[in-house]
Amino acid sequence: MAIQGAIRVQFGDVFPHGAFAVAVEPVRDFDKSTREHPVQARDKESGVLVWAVEVLDADPEARAADRSVKVKIAADHQPVLPDLMAGTPFRPVEFEGLRVRPYVNGQGRLAYSFNASAVRGPNAGGKPAAAVNGSKNAG
Repeated sequence: MAIQGAIRVQFGDVFPHGAFAVAVEPVRDFDKSTREHPVQARDKESGVLVWAVEVLDADPEARAADRSVKVKIAADHQPVLPDLMAGTPFRPVEFEGLRVRPYVNGQGRLAYSFNASAVRGPNAGGKPAAAVNGSKNAG
């Protein structure tokens, strides 16, 4: 069996203890960018812009190197993160349409790339925090 592309997973399978968003930033297209002129990456299928949501994994047993990950989202506009959790600097989030793509990194170790179709706050009634129109295969 040959698996083509990213593998669909449930949010709770990847983040069983939850996740907290730190920031959203444009993903840089390293082939088209120069030092003086950065160019934002576009999804290969849909052509829409690609954004990276940096998240902290709330798993208390996660290794330090694995606590922070980026989840890419293809969207015409920058996704809006949910509000801070009252009295904390944390923004709990969940991802819809979450997919994982395993690969071998530069050190010869197994690593994972994540992408999603949307980001939203937990218990948001299933509604995304920001409308995301684009490919589920960003990344």
